[in-house]
Amino acid sequence: MKISLCNEVVRGLDFGAQCTLAAALGYDGLEIAPFTLSDQPQRLAPVRRAQLRRIAEDHGLAISGLHYLLLAPEGLSITSRDPGVRARTVDVMRRLIELAADLGGSVLVHGSPGQRTIEHGSAREAALGWARECFAAVAADAEHAGVTYCIEPLAPSQTPLINTVEEAALMVEAIGSPAVRTMVDACAAGNAESQPVEELIERWLPTGHLAHVHLNDPNRRGPGEGNLRFGPILAALHQLGYAGRCAVEPFVYEPDGPTCAARAIGYLRGVAEGIEG
Repeated sequence: MKISLCNEVVRGLDFGAQCTLAAALGYDGLEIAPFTLSDQPQRLAPVRRAQLRRIAEDHGLAISGLHYLLLAPEGLSITSRDPGVRARTVDVMRRLIELAADLGGSVLVHGSPGQRTIEHGSAREAALGWARECFAAVAADAEHAGVTYCIEPLAPSQTPLINTVEEAALMVEAIGSPAVRTMVDACAAGNAESQPVEELIERWLPTGHLAHVHLNDPNRRGPGEGNLRFGPILAALHQLGYAGRCAVEPFVYEPDGPTCAARAIGYLRGVAEGIEG
């Protein structure tokens, strides 16, 4: 199983040091939060893109993709009633697709809860329609770039819009592009879904809608730091022949990010070894 580390966990280190640490710990790649690269990541110069990709490859790592896409630059929203804001947001989404491809990534994970709120005075259905239009607008770009754009379900405590895999899957079906899919975030699923995470995987992976997995505990810490059992989750992925990557994405780093990253990969490799034999 290929496991990436979400790089904001160790964002206090420069990119080369992030790669050194991730490789030494046994990760297969890094999944990049664009805001860790620049406050205008969509404008990252071609020479810097090539440099980042080369640094990762020199450490034996892949830059597997991007997540938390719209935190930077400021002022973005896929649910704003202002068509100008949405147009600017779609432009950034398109540029981030190009960035992911240039870095060698294969997946973009669109969570960004702060950029998909329902504005005061807007109806939920209107906000959902605007979000759908934005995702549909970048489908052809993702297809052309050879990447998969994932709509990430998030818990109601983070956003009122798209909280379950089923809701995300309905949007994926409405858009109808092979490059727009959804994913499972274990933390969000543990706080929003009525089914256990492994049952969600068993239900949705065979449909072709699931393209990615984030591994984290509903307490917002890393795998192995809470009550969620990851053995059944990894077993379901293994039994169903999941060929994608998983990414470790805790939000609480105690005592610090590098220690959390080390604990997570050690725990997951041990669990996976018991499953894979």
